[in-house]
Amino acid sequence: MRMAFLVLLGLSLPAFGQDGRTRSAGQVLYLPIYSHVWYGEVDARGQPQKSLVSVLVSVRNVDARRALRLTSARYYDTEGKSLKEYVQTARVIGPMATYELFIPRSDDTGGSGANFVISWKSDVAINPPIVEALHVNLAAARSIAFTTTAREINAD
Repeated sequence: MRMAFLVLLGLSLPAFGQDGRTRSAGQVLYLPIYSHVWYGEVDARGQPQKSLVSVLVSVRNVDARRALRLTSARYYDTEGKSLKEYVQTARVIGPMATYELFIPRSDDTGGSGANFVISWKSDVAINPPIVEALHVNLAAARSIAFTTTAREINAD
C-alpha cells in the first residue's frame, strides 16, 4: 500500500525542468506590472491605501549556445496608454545572459494595471527567454515582494 502511494505521488508531481516550451525564433510577450498595490480598508473617499513598489524587469536568455535580440520593451499604463519605449535600439543578450530594466518606486505612472509588451528575435529557433518582473517595497514595519511572469501573445 505504501509503495502504491509513493508511485501515485511521484506521478502527480510536476516534472521540473520539462515545462514543454518549444523553441522559437521570436515572440511578443505580455508582462503584468504593478507600480503600486492597493491594500487595506477603503477611506471616506472610497479609496484603499496605496503602497508604491519598485520593479526590476529581468529578460533571461536561457539558451546556452545562441544570443537573442531584444527589439522592444514598451511600457503601458492601466488605461493602455503607451508611456515609454525602454529599448530604443535592439539589444543583444548573449547565451545565458540577462538584460534588466528598472522602474523606481517613485514612478507610479503605470498604476496597478500597468504592463510591458516585450519583443525579441533570434536568427534560429532557440529556447525562449524567461521574462519576469520583481516588485519590491522594503520598509521597516511591512515589506512586500512578488513576481510576475510574461506570457506569449499574438503580435496582431
